[in-house]
Amino acid sequence: MFMKDPLETAALQILKTLGENPDREGLKKTPRRMARALREITSGYGADMDKIFNGAFFKVNYREMVIVRDIAFYSLCEHHMLPFFGRAHVAYIPDGRIVGLSKIPRLVEAFARRLQVQERLTVEIAGTLFKELKPRGVGVVMEAEHLCVSMRGVKNETSFATTSSMLGVFRTDNKVREEFLTLIKKQ
Repeated sequence: MFMKDPLETAALQILKTLGENPDREGLKKTPRRMARALREITSGYGADMDKIFNGAFFKVNYREMVIVRDIAFYSLCEHHMLPFFGRAHVAYIPDGRIVGLSKIPRLVEAFARRLQVQERLTVEIAGTLFKELKPRGVGVVMEAEHLCVSMRGVKNETSFATTSSMLGVFRTDNKVREEFLTLIKKQ
């Protein structure tokens, strides 16, 4: 079996190194599927913020908090290349401009589809929204289950990691921060 794709070649080598027979029926196409899957779940490296936001900024005289909560995300831990997944809650307080709501989950996905640590993922989402929208403040809270914690090592199946990034008034005004944290609590 000749492979030009370096990811397919690497997947084939992994199968052999594990002691598997890559010629058996269930594994014959696995290197190709694995390469395609890895490209899909790491497609965020090619993300273009201009295309994600697509000019969807609108002048609106709205100065209250905007929250998009429970945004599902899936990522790969850069330490073990095992999945971590969960929910993101993203809020901002406009300063004369709002962004199309669908752009926020797109932003989360763009950064999640990279080899990541949850802490950096949280900061990248908050920082990019703050830079692009120029709001009064941004708050991001992410809750995730990490398979590198539940499947290997400590093998703790019940823990979730929570990270946050607060910018602008979300950092400087405790009332704003508390309002955000109260509104994203599960009912």
